[in-house]
Amino acid sequence: MSSLTGQVALVTGASRGIGAATARALAAAGAHVVLVARTARDLEAVEQDIFDAGGTATIAPCDLAEPEAIGRLATAITTRWPALDLLVINAAVLPVLTPVWQIEPRDLNRGLLLNVAATQALIACFHAALRKAPAARVIGVTSSVGASPRAYWGAYGASKAAFDNLLDAYAQEVRGMSAIRVAIVDPGATRTAMRAKAYPGEDPASVKAPEVVAARLVALASEEFASPHRERVENT
Repeated sequence: MSSLTGQVALVTGASRGIGAATARALAAAGAHVVLVARTARDLEAVEQDIFDAGGTATIAPCDLAEPEAIGRLATAITTRWPALDLLVINAAVLPVLTPVWQIEPRDLNRGLLLNVAATQALIACFHAALRKAPAARVIGVTSSVGASPRAYWGAYGASKAAFDNLLDAYAQEVRGMSAIRVAIVDPGATRTAMRAKAYPGEDPASVKAPEVVAARLVALASEEFASPHRERVENT
């Protein structure tokens, strides 16, 4: 029996990349995984992978950038499962890489909406369910540019800096009043569609597979750690 057997985990951005790999790994560890992303067809493919491997999952197509969508998602999930053991906040958008003075306001706002505002909404809507779990974990997937600014990455970096700040503040707020623990994980260079978009000339084989990151996130779901916890998953 796995330490995650009987637990309920929600993973955003679960249709591909790190999110899909994490969902599969959590299901393999015994958790029932709620798969969240915009496209139902892509979620169904991940769900089928999980079923084929003997796990269980539920798809929940949801556009996290839609103002009321997260509230509806939370109502549907908490009606079926009052407690949520694990929330993996992985969904993100990469704004156009460009000098700060050329950032399009619409592109910046889109990044802030999904990477920051949706994060706060997820925490607000699922906080009560997380408190009902005996040892809930919130894991946020971040980027190194949130802590270390990089030329041309200003829009994405600003959104991830705010993302990190929100999660760190939340960790401090719940530390003395609940069993919720928060981890902020920088996956490092990983073979994802977002990475390919940012580095179109890079050999995908030169960076680690999403499954490497997923294995670490699943381990954090049951590990004891001081909250807030920060780490980077290095190449192997």
